[in-house]
Amino acid sequence: MIKEAVEKAIINQIKNEEHSSRLYLSMASWCQVKGYSGAAAFLYKQTDEERMHQLKFVHYLNDRAGYSKLLALDNPTAEYKSLLDVFEKVMAHEEFITASINELYEVAITNKDYTTGSFLQWFITEQIEEESTMHGILDQMRLAGNVSGGLFLIDKELSAKAAAKVVAPLAAE
Repeated sequence: MIKEAVEKAIINQIKNEEHSSRLYLSMASWCQVKGYSGAAAFLYKQTDEERMHQLKFVHYLNDRAGYSKLLALDNPTAEYKSLLDVFEKVMAHEEFITASINELYEVAITNKDYTTGSFLQWFITEQIEEESTMHGILDQMRLAGNVSGGLFLIDKELSAKAAAKVVAPLAAE
C-alpha cells in the first residue's frame, strides 16, 4: 500500500506529464504550420515520449494499490514568436519537470517509500538527458543566429533527431 502523500505527489506528476504531452503537441502543430517540419517531427516524438512517461506513473501507482486519478489541465500555449521561442519554452518546461520529479523524490524519501525512490531514478536520469538535448538545440540555434539558412539546417537536424528517437513501448521500459 502506498502512502497518501506519495500517492498525491504521483497524481500531480501524472498531471505534469500529461500537460507536457499536450504542450509539445501544441508546439509541434505550430512548427508544422510555420514550415518547420523537422522541429514538428521532433516535438511530435516528444509528445509520444511524455505520454509514455505519464503511463509509467499511472501503471506504477495502480500497481502499488494506489489510484491514478486524472486532474484537470490548463490549455497549453498555442502561439510562439519564433522557433527559438518554442525551444526556450521547451527548456523552461523541462527544468520545471526536473524540479517536479525532484520534489516527488523528496516526498518519497521523506515518507520512507524507498520503492518509489528507486522507481524515480529512471526519471531523474531521463531528465538529465532531456535537459542536455534541449541545451544542445538551443546552443545551435543561438550560434546560427540570423545567418541565412541557419534555421533550415537546424530544422533538418531536428528531423534527423526525430527519426533516430525511439519511443519505447511501455512494457519494454
